[in-house]
Amino acid sequence: MALNQLTLSLQFARDATQHRAQLPRHKVARWIRHALAMDAEITVRIVGAEEGQQLNRDYRHKDYATNVLTFDYQQEPTVAADLVLCAPVVEREAREQNKTLEEHYAHLLVHGTLHAQGWDHETSDEDAREMEAYETAIMEELGFADPYLSLG
Repeated sequence: MALNQLTLSLQFARDATQHRAQLPRHKVARWIRHALAMDAEITVRIVGAEEGQQLNRDYRHKDYATNVLTFDYQQEPTVAADLVLCAPVVEREAREQNKTLEEHYAHLLVHGTLHAQGWDHETSDEDAREMEAYETAIMEELGFADPYLSLG
């Protein structure tokens, strides 16, 4: 399988550098590339709780930090998007779901990358099932377990 071209910017906010070792550039790029259906320019930013909450409040009108936010700017001719992951939320969820931090980051990056390409799990139950099945296939391709099995 030929993977699509990816221009990746990987950023860590000052209060989110604790996960830098878990997210080497080559792994982040590999995880995202496996979820791409076309070439892309993606910025991944790992943030702390305060920035995560502010972005979720400002852009989704939900006043809490969430695991991943996708800002998709264009889908054609290439995907252009920002993926913002909140380090403390990702860490807490990984612990609660009995996953490694690497496994959860990989899943959330795949999830966000699919959103950047127009996938949506909030439009209908059918769309949610389709997106989850595709995420599971990508994660298995990457050597990870079904990310939804441990969710209960």
